[in-house]
Amino acid sequence: MRRMSKNVIKVNLEVDQIPKKWYNILPHLPPGYPPPLDPITLKPISPEPLMRLFPKECVMQAVSTQPEIEIPEEILETYIRIGRPTPLQRATRLEKSLGTPAKIYFKREDVNPTGSHKPNTAIAQAYYNMKEGAERLTTETGAGQWGSALALACSLFDMDCTVYMTRSSYLSKPGRRTVIETYGAEVFPSPSDRTDAGRKFLKEDPDHPGSLGIAISEAVEDCIKHDNTKYSLGSVLDFVLLHQSIIGLEAKKQMEMLDEYPDIVVGCIGGGSNYGGFSYPFMHDKLKGNKKETRFVAAEPTAVPSTTRGVYEYDYGDSAATAPVVKMYTVGHTFQCPPIHAAGLRYHGKAPSLSYLVHKGLMESRAYGQRQVMEAAVLFAKTEGFISAPETAHAIKATIDLALECKKTGEEKVIIFNYSGHGLLDVKVYEEYRASVLKDFEATKEMIEAGLRVLPKVPA
Repeated sequence: MRRMSKNVIKVNLEVDQIPKKWYNILPHLPPGYPPPLDPITLKPISPEPLMRLFPKECVMQAVSTQPEIEIPEEILETYIRIGRPTPLQRATRLEKSLGTPAKIYFKREDVNPTGSHKPNTAIAQAYYNMKEGAERLTTETGAGQWGSALALACSLFDMDCTVYMTRSSYLSKPGRRTVIETYGAEVFPSPSDRTDAGRKFLKEDPDHPGSLGIAISEAVEDCIKHDNTKYSLGSVLDFVLLHQSIIGLEAKKQMEMLDEYPDIVVGCIGGGSNYGGFSYPFMHDKLKGNKKETRFVAAEPTAVPSTTRGVYEYDYGDSAATAPVVKMYTVGHTFQCPPIHAAGLRYHGKAPSLSYLVHKGLMESRAYGQRQVMEAAVLFAKTEGFISAPETAHAIKATIDLALECKKTGEEKVIIFNYSGHGLLDVKVYEEYRASVLKDFEATKEMIEAGLRVLPKVPA
């Protein structure tokens, strides 16, 4: 493999260097990984019932004992068509701004048509469903990144698509809604009046802001009621994280070209797909006994603190308790997630494999508030030029904190994070952040002026 100078700003792979196989972490997990349960019997679920929701190939991937799974040529061709392989960049201006000896790298998953990592599994799921004869896919979406990606994938494979979008995002993110509709999919605010689950939650609260758990319930119900339809999930499940592993596999090649290896691997977590896909190829080395000191740091919102304040136990994957039950870090499937801008992180639980790694002490997690992550996002925009999605801003905040820790210790660590999506359709959060900063400034100014007015006059 061609080696490059460590001072290179951007590392690109050639098209023929794209990974030809996904990495499956399941065979390498420590013994005792808990199986999913049937939502009715609460006994280990067999693959057959899952095939009503998902294509057989995806279900088989979720239980595969093979560490590598071949990527079909049609999927590879589609990956390349929409922008893979993606660049790896070094954030030298952010490093300089922080005054840190750490080296900061970020993997660019914003360069495809929908601007996030989500097409990596959307394309795979649409392809496998198309091959099995499904005519329509249903799904949920939080911020709209996943809905956009699946709408794109369905258009590329000539399938219909129905998206249930959390109501708060449906109302506050019209740009994402327009993208979904442009690709030919239909999108409804969730909870909606189209399903029994949706009508139940609307009856309780006509202005319900929705949640990913509720949107999943609606999409699953819609799927089950129509024979020509399958359900597609954008995160959490093992086969989803498998498809996303192409991110980490590419990043690993790019780090090898720089003759570097990360000391710390960072990403944001909602369900866990972008961070799982990015980190698992590196986690493989740790699990195999190499690179034992590598740290894995996941960042989540304080509004839905599954791994930092939740519990590790079996829970339903959706709010209506119809989806398979999995053991994960969760705040409870009935938890009403606050309508924060990082809607892609508003899920009550985390991917079972990622949760298992956290439980085993192989990963650590941190939680941040919306104001904290937006401060980090603005600094990143000013130094590196990229306006990130509010979800990605959580990874940026964790990276900045870790780089400042290196500044205190003087350690020249290598930090790499997944830039999971751009924020060009999320500018409202930047507008609100700027307004809050100006409001704080004016309030502070008024306090200072009021204080000066009551100070005793100094004798002439």
